[in-house]
Amino acid sequence: MNFLKRYPIPLFAIVGLFLGGILYFTNEKNISEWIWFITLIIGGSPIVYRTIQGMFRGIFASDIIAMLAIVTAIVSGQPFAGVIVVIMQSGGEAIENYGMRRASSSLTSLLQRAPKRARRKKGDRIEEIAVEDVQINDLLLIRPGDLVPVDGTIAEGTAEIDESAITGEPLSSNKTVNDHVFSGSVSKNGVITIRADKLSHESQYAKIVKMVKIAQQEKAPIQRLADRYAIFFTPLAILMALIGLFLTHEMSTFLAVLVVATPCPLILATPLAVICGINKAADSNIIIKGGASIEQVASTEIVFFDKTGTLTYGTPIVEKVVSFGPYSENEIIKYAATLEQFSSHSIATAIVKKARLENLTLELAKEFQEFSGQGIMGVVDHQQILVGSKAFTEKRLGKITLDDEGFQIFVSINQKCVGFIVLSDQIRKEAPALMKKLSDLGVQETIMLTGDHEKNARNIAAKVGIQHVEAEILPEQKANRVAEYKTKFSHVTMVGDGINDAPALATATVGIAMGAHGTAISAESADIVLLDDDISKVAEVIVIGKHMLVIAKQSIFIGIGLSFILMCIAIFGVIPPPIGAMLQELIDVSVILNALRARN
Repeated sequence: MNFLKRYPIPLFAIVGLFLGGILYFTNEKNISEWIWFITLIIGGSPIVYRTIQGMFRGIFASDIIAMLAIVTAIVSGQPFAGVIVVIMQSGGEAIENYGMRRASSSLTSLLQRAPKRARRKKGDRIEEIAVEDVQINDLLLIRPGDLVPVDGTIAEGTAEIDESAITGEPLSSNKTVNDHVFSGSVSKNGVITIRADKLSHESQYAKIVKMVKIAQQEKAPIQRLADRYAIFFTPLAILMALIGLFLTHEMSTFLAVLVVATPCPLILATPLAVICGINKAADSNIIIKGGASIEQVASTEIVFFDKTGTLTYGTPIVEKVVSFGPYSENEIIKYAATLEQFSSHSIATAIVKKARLENLTLELAKEFQEFSGQGIMGVVDHQQILVGSKAFTEKRLGKITLDDEGFQIFVSINQKCVGFIVLSDQIRKEAPALMKKLSDLGVQETIMLTGDHEKNARNIAAKVGIQHVEAEILPEQKANRVAEYKTKFSHVTMVGDGINDAPALATATVGIAMGAHGTAISAESADIVLLDDDISKVAEVIVIGKHMLVIAKQSIFIGIGLSFILMCIAIFGVIPPPIGAMLQELIDVSVILNALRARN
């Protein structure tokens, strides 16, 4: 029933063709001709109407040949040949629409992650309101796990705020009174009250969504592969048909040439190859939203990468431990983890995980104290342990003359700093091999775009093999950088996962989103979504696209070549239109079988 609703014309035409065929071979030829004629009128009229509409809009594609063949079949009383053309044309459109239904995703679903509700303090009570009703200076309660509804400043409390999806910072930030927070960031622990600084439509998340909308609207439509070849094939076919009419003075010759020229490789085999490529990608958990996307990604010249959550996992790990003596590195980790196991901070989790990996036995600390956003204190083995940031440590022990080396957590025992732990964002193990593969596939340049600090970004880029780095940039700057490269290169790809990547994903020729842990807005902004948390799929989808293009072009050249040979014969009036339709069907079968190879 759904198929009938979506594709009534090809189904109607097939039924009409077979019903007329049965009557034709039972000697009811007049009735069969009428059935074919009615089928041709009803099935062909929408195709003719849409094609003429397209011509008035300046669209001159492969559909024109089919339209002329349908009109000529009606005028010359050759309904059988016309019905065959209707089936080919409407069938090609049905196949293309079937594979591309997911290409048009609404901006409503793009807003799925947007903050929708806020908890406003009103005297001694808390009321839940729509985020659009938040006014500047309203006091809003943010609980653990809540999205920050609007941009604001913390008025009460402290919390660990995850801003990675907004700013690209890999590690959560400890925020306290007077610190600023962005809409769309997440409170991981702690209860805070913020004072609204902006209305919802002026806040950071809303700005990003607006940029995505603008980028999608301004994105130039991509000409289909089939239409690029139709530019020269369509006038050639019409010219050949006119030559045939001039030579024979028979309208049936004009129709026969158009029928054998009806470009099935363009209207049927090419979309079929595209859909086979899309299905092949789906087998690898890669969702491609449209035929243009798989065509364009195959020709990628430049690839932009976000860092946090894309080239890295977005979670901190212990990179190394430095001891000043007399304690060993394992002892430093043990003392730090003994205290950190009482904390829910992501840094604490990383330090405890490192201790577990080293099979260290953790004891229970006494007199535990946590200074939110700064550090922790406690007693272990009758020794006073202090674990915290450089500022937290210097405040209690004095100046530390040491160069910054990544994200450092200092460990002190009995009022003496004994070493520090360096944490970093964990690089995806498949990332370095991906860069080499992209180079082998013809990608000219790889560039990292991140909101993270430059030193961290360059460190990650060097390990991964990224050629160029732009750090500490805002979402609109990412999109502007991608747009700038699009003026120099035809095929620019952006790979990202966060809210802050969405404008750049929408701006790029092809946007690829990490969908496993990425945000809804990035997945909706992208043309391709990787459902697995595996960045090597970026190379895989390019390989699938290249293979699909080879197969599609083979089908085009085989089909157009055979059609041209038949046109050269048909111009002399030796091929009746019904025979021409049957010969064209043989060509159809050959190019369709070839197109199906794109699935392998």
